[in-house]
Amino acid sequence: MRARGDAGLAELLRIRPDLLAPVPADLTQLATRAGTRASVVRALERLDRFTLQAAEALAVAPDPAPYPVLLGLMAGDDGDADVAAALPGAVEALRTQALLWGGDDRLRLVRTARELLAPSPQHPSPTGLGPTVTEATAGMSPGRLQEILTTAGLPTTHDPVSAVAALTELFTDRERMAALLDRAPAEALGVLDRLVWGPPYGEVTADPTPPVRWLRDHGLLLPTTPRTVVLPREAALHLRAGRAHRIPEPVPPAVAAAREHRPQAVDSTAAGQAYTALATVEELLKQWNEGGPQVLRAGGLSVRDLKRTAVALDLSEPVAAFWLELAHAAGLVASDGEADERYAATPAYDAWLELPAAERWVRLAAAWLAATRTSGLVGSQDGKGRTLSVLGPDLDRGAAPEVRRRVLALLAALPAGAAPDRDALLARLRWERPLRGAGRQAAGDQPADLRTALADWTLSECELLGVTGRGALSAHGRALAATGAESPAAAGPPAADGPREAAAHGSQESAPAGHRQVAGLLAPLLPEPVDHVLLQADLTAVAPGPLRRPLADTLGVLADVESKGGATVYRFTPASVRRALDAGQSASDLQAFLTAHSRTPVPQPLSYLIDDVARRHGHLRIGAASAYVRCDDESVLGEIMADRRAAALRLRRLAPTVLAAQADPAALLDGLRAMGFAPAAESAEGDVLISRARAHRTRPRTAPAPVPEGPPTPDPTLLDAAVRAIRAGDLAATAIRRTPSSPTDPSTAHPDTAPAPVPTPGALPRTSSAETLATVQAAALTGSAVWIGYVNADGAASQRVVAPVRVEGGFVTAYDHTADEVRTYPLHRITGVAELAEEGD
Repeated sequence: MRARGDAGLAELLRIRPDLLAPVPADLTQLATRAGTRASVVRALERLDRFTLQAAEALAVAPDPAPYPVLLGLMAGDDGDADVAAALPGAVEALRTQALLWGGDDRLRLVRTARELLAPSPQHPSPTGLGPTVTEATAGMSPGRLQEILTTAGLPTTHDPVSAVAALTELFTDRERMAALLDRAPAEALGVLDRLVWGPPYGEVTADPTPPVRWLRDHGLLLPTTPRTVVLPREAALHLRAGRAHRIPEPVPPAVAAAREHRPQAVDSTAAGQAYTALATVEELLKQWNEGGPQVLRAGGLSVRDLKRTAVALDLSEPVAAFWLELAHAAGLVASDGEADERYAATPAYDAWLELPAAERWVRLAAAWLAATRTSGLVGSQDGKGRTLSVLGPDLDRGAAPEVRRRVLALLAALPAGAAPDRDALLARLRWERPLRGAGRQAAGDQPADLRTALADWTLSECELLGVTGRGALSAHGRALAATGAESPAAAGPPAADGPREAAAHGSQESAPAGHRQVAGLLAPLLPEPVDHVLLQADLTAVAPGPLRRPLADTLGVLADVESKGGATVYRFTPASVRRALDAGQSASDLQAFLTAHSRTPVPQPLSYLIDDVARRHGHLRIGAASAYVRCDDESVLGEIMADRRAAALRLRRLAPTVLAAQADPAALLDGLRAMGFAPAAESAEGDVLISRARAHRTRPRTAPAPVPEGPPTPDPTLLDAAVRAIRAGDLAATAIRRTPSSPTDPSTAHPDTAPAPVPTPGALPRTSSAETLATVQAAALTGSAVWIGYVNADGAASQRVVAPVRVEGGFVTAYDHTADEVRTYPLHRITGVAELAEEGD
């Protein structure tokens, strides 16, 4: 660590931000933290496949291993030009991440990394190699070792150590090992072929077959238990021609174009889907305008409500879950927090509706890109067997934003209009992060390889959202991908082609400009809102494009949506016209509205429908008695009383023009409407009640914050400050203290005076108050630096190198080299002081 420059330390802290939580006091603490198991595991998960293969090869190589030995393990006896070209970069990446140290003549993995990657019976190595001869023969009797030497044609030795060395030398000698295998039976070679690439362990019976017995007698299979044998690592490497891995992968899989489309066709398709995305979110929240489904006790939406929402939107349940989670991530929907808790639109939804269509889409896309909530997990089970529900807990996956950004970056690397092969793209992502999710125990029935699942979901979500069209990245999708890395703090560790490549970092200040660029590219592709419809004689209206908001809101009350697509078809029915009348419109208002906004004359059947429903609307009046019905036409009331369908309402005639019911007014309204009447509710004063839809909104809520997988990537300012603090702390920890001088003549020393204690390295100095005051005063006069021990108000002890400037009033004002600033210290909190040794002391 101390051999690194400031730039090297800053790069380490950027790549491994967990080392900054909190900032290490000095380089010793940084090195210790970098070697902890949790931190090493996190660093290994960030390695690409080839760099990880290099680390795995070092874990099975001698410790330390020179670079040629590592190259031999990676390229084999025959060599590999690609491996030889890529290996220096892999070694440098391991050094940069503090997983490897030492020069090329003595390469050493960090001990924790070696323990994690080295083979053992409980945790086989990804290389498929077993233990060395030394490890496999530990505990074997000396007599058995001598028998193996004799059978293998080697001279006997006087001790087990030399016997193991002789056997190891045999297995690592290519010529002698080839001669030994030439004498082996063909069946014995077949046994070795099954074990050579792993797993290296095999079970044997008490009376093994002759081929297995031959291999065991010659030391090519060594017993680990009475029923288990193992192929020694040195023998396996000879059979593999020196390679640690069957297939080294120095070059990342290429993501080539599988299909080519015209860029204009891609942009148009993506823009059409972007418009559909906006319409879907609007329709979803319009259905929840008066309050949505209830929130489950454990949080989230019930399976029944999700199915109901999917049917209303004419979507599958997984797609409906995606739109719900997207609206939630964008802050457009949340729980209302009431006693009878329900989901509802937030006030931000009303502000979102006022934005231009392109800006509304950018808000959704930006929220999707940064969100850690993963709708693809809806319906799966967690580790406790509980089903994960949409909008519920436990859907956050910290790797999701990184995977989405990486997928967009790979798509952006292709030519415009090119759609990648899905399998090739997923293979590339697996090469970049082979350990992320691989080999872990999946929770419940969740995918074991979460990173691959996230990438697969991302490709599907890109199509749904309109980021891609026909599988290719659109122009506005490319602009969105360019803004994806502009907030490193929110995105987590950067994703690049590999740890050896530098990632591009933008600034948060450029985010609005980037979003404006995305909106500017998308806006010309979206259809312009229109202010008219085409009325047809079959009681339908065709909207040739998206309608302007006032027109769309009014028409949505007056008619029902029958079909969607390039044009939306609305159908007028008695129920829809009555809905408009209930909202306070009159027949003349509706006729005037249609005349003003239709490019075709109002058809006669539609005029008749409006007039007929309006003539009967309000003819019956319903109020609260429990409930009553009154009508000036006695025959209408007689018709109701004679209808069998009215039996459930339990009506009773109070007067020729009044009926009383035991049902409540709402049920009475619904019942009479089901019988074909058009009643109207009235108030206690006899006025008609206008039933306008009351928008239900939550209190102002912020969008859910993403849950990062680990500490965020530090910005340059934090990195610079952390490096200076670590350097200063290391200076304080390693500063050479001047040892107190002792009298040269023991006869002159006072018999009751004990020699001054010598400061122990790493321990706080201890001096009396008088000595502390005298030393800091002398340092202030001479301008020299001293080493102090200090205990703050919280009781935390630290050691610092300070240059006192002023000493007065019980305080020392000094320049603190550890903090790189001037600070004031109370004298009573200084445990002791020691002078720093001068050059040559």
